Amino acid sequence: MKTPARIRLLAAHDHAGDAAAPILALPNDADPLAYAADISAAARVELHFPTFTDGRAYSQAYLVRRRLGFQGDLRATGEVLVDQLMQMERMGFSSAVLDETVAVEDAQRQLERFTGFYQGDVVRGAPYGGTGTGDASPASVWPAQSPEGA
Repeated sequence: MKTPARIRLLAAHDHAGDAAAPILALPNDADPLAYAADISAAARVELHFPTFTDGRAYSQAYLVRRRLGFQGDLRATGEVLVDQLMQMERMGFSSAVLDETVAVEDAQRQLERFTGFYQGDVVRGAPYGGTGTGDASPASVWPAQSPEGA
């Protein structure tokens, strides 16, 4: 079964040592469109979640991926919760830095619970499912039902 690429999960200490390429860390309240030239020159763009209730980085991620066409590493930093990883991935984040108290293996198990979706996302505009075909129509996910079973 072909599965979509997953978000890369990093422990805090792995993130600290991962600074070889040009990196742009955008403030949480910045308009990414104002930084278009800097973003196009960066290998990695870091978007910060100051608290788990502040979702502005999701909007920034959308703009960076969809409007600016950024293909590099889009990294979530700050207060990154395991429960938010799936949404981060669907909004275009390619990596996330976990808190020191969270084991990467535990977070990975959370992601593995979901293999397909009816809706497309920022990276894949069309829906995709666990079938590996990219087709998440009901017919591809569930077997056909007979009229009397409906």
